[in-house]
Amino acid sequence: MATNTNMLTIGLVQMSCVEQPRINLEKALSRSEEAASRGAQVVCLPELFASRYFCQSEDVARFELAEPIPGPTTNALGKLAAARKIVIVASIFERRAAGVYHNTAVIVDASGAISGRYRKMHIPDDPHYYEKFYFTPGDLGFLAHPTAYGQLGVLVCWDQWFPEAARLTAMSGAPVIFYPTAIGWERAEVAQVRARQLAAWETVQRGHAIANGVFVAAVNRTGIEDGLEFWGNSFVCDPFGEVIARASTSGEETMVVQCDLRLVEETRRHWPFLRDRRIDAYGDLTRRLRSE
Repeated sequence: MATNTNMLTIGLVQMSCVEQPRINLEKALSRSEEAASRGAQVVCLPELFASRYFCQSEDVARFELAEPIPGPTTNALGKLAAARKIVIVASIFERRAAGVYHNTAVIVDASGAISGRYRKMHIPDDPHYYEKFYFTPGDLGFLAHPTAYGQLGVLVCWDQWFPEAARLTAMSGAPVIFYPTAIGWERAEVAQVRARQLAAWETVQRGHAIANGVFVAAVNRTGIEDGLEFWGNSFVCDPFGEVIARASTSGEETMVVQCDLRLVEETRRHWPFLRDRRIDAYGDLTRRLRSE
């Protein structure tokens, strides 16, 4: 039976993580298998799923969690991808060289081979998110990655807040942008602050979908780890910005969502933002601030 290239079925694995990488990998493989059995063609895992979120403190011992790409984790994911003919998007703590580490999203194709990688470009440095201590900023740019099921865009967590990243990824030809994520509340934060933070996180990503006429899939972890309570709420929104699927705050879930890629063309015809961009007038975007 021929594949309907207009439809893309994606799986989102919202999971909690423990200290032992082996257990996290086994869970990720099991839930990816579940998504494939329910028809998923592309499965996305949360940011740095192979371990607890270690960036809450600066600890040189945590560099031992890093691994090369290709490496043990991509090899395990590749075997499953090839067996089930699925694409897997996985955020990995990459050891590129001695003293050079990245937060890297790997795109494992349905053949089991690595078809692309994206190194996180925007690196935060905030309480409980001390990522600048661990990660060198990415140097591979914003790309659409070719896979067995078409072009896919991948950004990572803190990239979610930057419209330039989404724009350049969409301009590369990606009809869907995946955001592997690890974001949560400080455990002492009050309910009102929590609600505002969660709403802002979802709103900005829905805005990326609207402004670029693409699907957006944000895949968060859940559970409590040290000072953070990860807020789950993984979701998929369409090019109109409407949320078509959303997970809970605290539960582990394997979501399988159908995306009708014809909506990209349809939405862009009615909202031709890419057509009306004034590319002749945006030169100052390459500056930190405009000169006075």
